[in-house]
Amino acid sequence: MGKAAAARKLAAAAAYGGGGVSLLGASLVGILSAEAKLARRTIGTPREDPTPDASGRYGTGRPGPSLRLALLGDSSAVGYGVEEVEQTPGALLASGLADATDRRVSLRSVAVVGARSRDLDAQVDLALPAQPHVAVILVGANDVTHRVLPSESVRLLEHAVRRLREAGVEVVVGTCPDLGTVEPIAPPLRQVARAWSRRLAAGQAIAVVEAGGRTVSLGSVLGPEFSAAPTEMFGSDRFHPSAAGYASMASVLLPSVLAAVGVVPTEDLEPEAFRGEGVMPISYAAVEAARTPGTEIDATEVGGSSRGYRGRWVLLRHRRRLPQTEAQTPEGEAEDT
Repeated sequence: MGKAAAARKLAAAAAYGGGGVSLLGASLVGILSAEAKLARRTIGTPREDPTPDASGRYGTGRPGPSLRLALLGDSSAVGYGVEEVEQTPGALLASGLADATDRRVSLRSVAVVGARSRDLDAQVDLALPAQPHVAVILVGANDVTHRVLPSESVRLLEHAVRRLREAGVEVVVGTCPDLGTVEPIAPPLRQVARAWSRRLAAGQAIAVVEAGGRTVSLGSVLGPEFSAAPTEMFGSDRFHPSAAGYASMASVLLPSVLAAVGVVPTEDLEPEAFRGEGVMPISYAAVEAARTPGTEIDATEVGGSSRGYRGRWVLLRHRRRLPQTEAQTPEGEAEDT
């Protein structure tokens, strides 16, 4: 089975309650489980002192009304491991959004360290009362390390995205990172983790776009710089990103968050074929995105039709990163409507 067909099969299994263990082979599930336990012992237990909460108001003094941003997901959304609130993904995204739009931004972070896709429903409950304009979701790594069936992970994520979209919230999902970059997971099992997480990322991309959101691939968390400088981009546990790693991740996500709220630089208005951008069936785009960090996928139409012979049409983009802005310290609590 080709990779695109496998991604379609995974998405279909999620929609209709299928299994998904055969994605890598049932025997490898047990091997991955054993390796994950060993890796967790190497990484150690999560520290007790909490990561600073990034929720609050950003861009004080800028015009209103505020843009409302919600952040959902796991430790990668929380910014686990950093010492200062300005180093968290939430503060980096909210500050960048304020600078790029010249608007105040109100951030409500409901992400939780250790969260899996099954926890998203409760997080949506917490996020919706603030009526966010856009929500960013980062989830998937804990599903892989805890052997959650990929079809189940995808189904739960799709449900959360649909709930947000039905409430009028734009949604940007950072798909499952490539766990093959994590040093405590040793080869050859590292290749298993890479295959599992990439297939999950492809399934997530299909489900999210079908539910009305857009995705950004985090891939090798977060691009070539992680492979080139792992001691700089990963934190002390060699599993979570460092402050520099989170800054790289935020810079990958920010252009798509801006596009979701309707702020697109002139040079990004039209896709550029020489940069690998263009319209294609969703299953092929999902596979390409899973192996290319920073790739955005969003639904589109061809000749007035949203679907072709091979499924939904999507626009694959490699949005240009913006210069990293200096993150601000949040003021007060996030604004309510």
